[in-house]
Amino acid sequence: MSGHHRQLSLLPLLESLNREEESKLSPSAAASKSAQRRNLEEKQGYRQNFALDADRILHSRAYTRYIDKTQVFCLVDNDHITHRVLHVQLVSRIARTIGRFLCLNEDLIEAIALGHDIGHPPFGHDGESFLSALCVQHGLPPFSHNVQSVRFLDHLERNGKGWNLSLQTLDGILCHDGESHARTLTAKRYHDFDTLDKKSAAKEANPSLDLPCMTLEGCVVRLADTVAYIGRDIEDAITLKLIKRSGIPADCKAVLGDTNGSIVYNLVTDLIVNSSVTPPGGIPPAGGDHIGYSQDISAALKKLKEFNYETIYLNPLTKKSTPRIKECYEKLFVSLAGQLHGRAAIALPRFDAMAKKEIAYYNDQQPEAVVRDYIAGMTDEFFLKQAAAIGCSIPEKT
Repeated sequence: MSGHHRQLSLLPLLESLNREEESKLSPSAAASKSAQRRNLEEKQGYRQNFALDADRILHSRAYTRYIDKTQVFCLVDNDHITHRVLHVQLVSRIARTIGRFLCLNEDLIEAIALGHDIGHPPFGHDGESFLSALCVQHGLPPFSHNVQSVRFLDHLERNGKGWNLSLQTLDGILCHDGESHARTLTAKRYHDFDTLDKKSAAKEANPSLDLPCMTLEGCVVRLADTVAYIGRDIEDAITLKLIKRSGIPADCKAVLGDTNGSIVYNLVTDLIVNSSVTPPGGIPPAGGDHIGYSQDISAALKKLKEFNYETIYLNPLTKKSTPRIKECYEKLFVSLAGQLHGRAAIALPRFDAMAKKEIAYYNDQQPEAVVRDYIAGMTDEFFLKQAAAIGCSIPEKT
């Protein structure tokens, strides 16, 4: 039997899986057959739509580069400190657990979770801040990793073709904002890519803008993002001797526990119990369903986030390499933009990662925008190699 005929033999199973969702998922969940794509795909496969999105993200070049992207702690000579590749896997697992108990679409949750940080530049949120300032200085909108994640997956990957991911997946990636605090989230649904593009433009103009997710699955990932990092960052900070477990606020410990395991368990349990999602076969309320915490858990989480910011994220030891990284960002950005101005980008060997783009990409983008995309896609190590190549004094692991 040929590959084509084997695929055709599986299509009835695909139809069966889609029908099963009608009885197993909440009516507020995103059904796989409801997925919308920017471009019509003539070839019909046997995978469900959101599972296909997750596969495409996993096979993207940008996903591969997660392996050497800072989560919180950079240039640490310790293999057990969290990198972004582990973080997104933790978000995926935690969010899928929540989604399973709430009868939401786990494939969509996985796709959003795996892709949500794909636009993060080297060296975490400090790198994002440095790149954003440089973009503004050079006439570009502020940098947002949410927007950049969509740009990579929808426009830059596959030599500029993008992966043609579903509207629901891209919206969840754009709107994840795990750093902001919210007790409850509701979905604000829409049905067209024009709205997505407008939301993306608004986020690009104002990275602090709080965008509502179009699906409850996106809401789950947004809250799971915090669940995945809050306790894990504490464990990493204890490993690096930045804080002591005894320093965790007593009222937070009383509600959430003082280990990553207990914190994750208590937060996930509370979300499952306190979220309001219509069960399969039910009728959603007029105001819609919501995902959220109880009041006491939400208050404890908010205080724990404040503790992390004060004692971990803003800790001078965490920031010890940032002045030199900032200098590398500035010099590398200016150097690369200078190379591109008035010259054919395709001829620049240093731009090997971008040279496979269609020539229209270079014609449509000012050089600084090309540099933004290029730097945002770098791993930490590649960034430092490029900085060293132009004479920057680079920090080393300690």
